Amino acid sequence: MIQANSIHPASKPVKLVLEDGTEWNGWSFGAEVPIAGEVVFNTAMTGYPESMTDASYQGQIMVLTYPLIGNYGVPGKQRENNMLKFFESDSIHISGLIVSDYSFEYSHWNADQSLASWLKEFNIPGVFGIDTRTLTKHLREEGAMLGKIIYQEDIPFINPNLINLVDQVSTKEIIRYGNGKHKILLIDCGVKNNIIRCFLKRDTEVIRVPWDTNIESLEYDGLFISNGPGDPKQCQITINNIKKALAEDKPVFGICLGNQLMGLAAGGDTYKLKYGHRSHNQPVLQVGTNKAYITSQNHGFALDDSTLPEGWEPLFRNLNDQTNEGIRHKTKPFFSSQFHPEASSGPTDTEFLFDEFIEKIVNYKN
Repeated sequence: MIQANSIHPASKPVKLVLEDGTEWNGWSFGAEVPIAGEVVFNTAMTGYPESMTDASYQGQIMVLTYPLIGNYGVPGKQRENNMLKFFESDSIHISGLIVSDYSFEYSHWNADQSLASWLKEFNIPGVFGIDTRTLTKHLREEGAMLGKIIYQEDIPFINPNLINLVDQVSTKEIIRYGNGKHKILLIDCGVKNNIIRCFLKRDTEVIRVPWDTNIESLEYDGLFISNGPGDPKQCQITINNIKKALAEDKPVFGICLGNQLMGLAAGGDTYKLKYGHRSHNQPVLQVGTNKAYITSQNHGFALDDSTLPEGWEPLFRNLNDQTNEGIRHKTKPFFSSQFHPEASSGPTDTEFLFDEFIEKIVNYKN
């Protein structure tokens, strides 16, 4: 238990309140602002700059189970291929951060600033001094729930899943990357930068368009549907556009939210998971084989593959809870993964899915 006399002099008492009435007392770092959102946990040992800039966390209060956070600071903001080199987007997407022990001193060859100063830059509160493993156990038993970080004045709870979060994080304009021979049309629902990097390594030109773009008149060799936050059923415009693409024969590939959107467009249904999959060590089985992969994931909803129509089948399945981890069409070049093959979990365990997508594009063009 952290004693008051051991707290950094800049820290103030702060409280995390969950919708079931439980309260957790801690100390502040980062911006001292009250916020509300959905409380979720992340079990990664490293990678907080990448997770915090992942748009799939939009509207969520992230609880990190690894006990010591902040010791390697935050990388610099060098750009490469019109993207921040060491982040997954240009801004922090979490609403708040909860950690056990925050290191006010940091040291790393790549560090440019402290985690606290970075949070302040984006007006995001941080809380330390909370037993995050006990909190995570509580969330596993009760399920992901709404929460709020408050100082003195109370604020109401906010359910971000009732909002179209994809509209908040998607690009507002068309952006082009690379000049390779394969033209990828990327529907941006909150895409991670490393997905674009994986495409650029494979001789492509990536055309990134807003989530609600009518793609019928656009030229492309393959359609990619990105990851993103929230309830996939909030993206009906995207679903309708994907339906039109599935009526053609051009290859289609979806990741994370893209898996759910493809499933909905095909005629399936989705549902909310109890506490979601937000960790680095999720075992996934490729259906019909003995091949298992260790994957990185971040999602709160899942596709019910039993609702898929004739012609579709599951491609991957989670070995922990048997939930769907990807689908494919039996005859057309359409497939998806719920996990993140670009996330360097192995570090390249499932990056071969990008190669398979390019192979389908080459076959289609030929």
